[in-house]
Amino acid sequence: MPLKRYFKDLLIGGLFFALAFSTFPATLDAQTDTLVSVTGVGDIMMGTNYPSRNYLPPNGGDGLLSDVDSILSSADVTFGNLEGTLFDGEGTAKRCRDTTKCYIFRTPASYVKHLYDAGFDVISIANNHSGDFGNEGRIGTKAVLKNAGIAFAGLTGTGETATFERNGTTFGFCAFAPNSGTCDIRDTTKAKQIVASLEHQCDIVIVSFHGGAEGSGFQHVPKTTETFLGENRGDVYNFAHAVIDAGADIVFGHGPHVTRAVELYKDRFIAYSLGNFFTYSRISLAGVSGLAPIVKVVTDEKGAFVSGEITATYQVKGHGPRIDPQKRVIAKIRELTASDFPDSGLLISEEGKIEKGF
Repeated sequence: MPLKRYFKDLLIGGLFFALAFSTFPATLDAQTDTLVSVTGVGDIMMGTNYPSRNYLPPNGGDGLLSDVDSILSSADVTFGNLEGTLFDGEGTAKRCRDTTKCYIFRTPASYVKHLYDAGFDVISIANNHSGDFGNEGRIGTKAVLKNAGIAFAGLTGTGETATFERNGTTFGFCAFAPNSGTCDIRDTTKAKQIVASLEHQCDIVIVSFHGGAEGSGFQHVPKTTETFLGENRGDVYNFAHAVIDAGADIVFGHGPHVTRAVELYKDRFIAYSLGNFFTYSRISLAGVSGLAPIVKVVTDEKGAFVSGEITATYQVKGHGPRIDPQKRVIAKIRELTASDFPDSGLLISEEGKIEKGF
């Protein structure tokens, strides 16, 4: 069991305080008390039983995160974007005009254990697949995540925001997308209000967005409104800057199904797309679509960027994410960041270390 989840289970059992202080040396206290680590990954779709159980992994998906679970659980907080539903009911499947471009995802509710065991603390449910089985699917997904102790946000009505505490730090989280039933990435005025409200309540505010055009032809951040398949997918550059202006500390983007550049704005970290992290089936993994980063961001207690680290992963059909010894996605992020944000103030090494430039 990953280390972070191990300690959470001890806390639930009432044994945490008895063991934690005998496990870690006191010499680490001064450093860890003033730094906060948040890890982010992109799209997660662990398999779907709709329209066929043939799109589910063998053995209930056991072991598919074993290559990366220790990395995921090493941060104070770990985030990902859930594409689709965690749901065992029937619901009402959305209608697809073109089944070659439109997919419907229903992951068995039991698969939430893979997120829990790998150390996920908070999940975005703001994307174009959260409504794949209508309101019943959304309600079921929220109940499954809540029962697992995983925070979530991104839907209008209820579930717009989440707050939770880890290691004495209070985190606020909100998520946005251009899709019906989600908090709208295109309404920056409302987004700023949501973020500002969280900023007053919390030490660190994390914002997630699902936006931008999709595919290998859209790896760059255009700094304007993006349209894809006739849909306004938002201006992710303007959105990210707006929510930081309102009080956000870390912004994690996803949606294009490819990795995009990173940026430092007002000493706050932005990842414009974290790509396909764990997408077992029905999502293309060809070329750059099969490469994705695990991004760990370290901030001070007020959310200002201190350092970061990129772990390179890749996927091939029939497997979960694996560590990429070639570090291809690191090279891609270095290239895209140098091109799109040459004055970003970030230095990214070939090994994936992220530092502020001087």
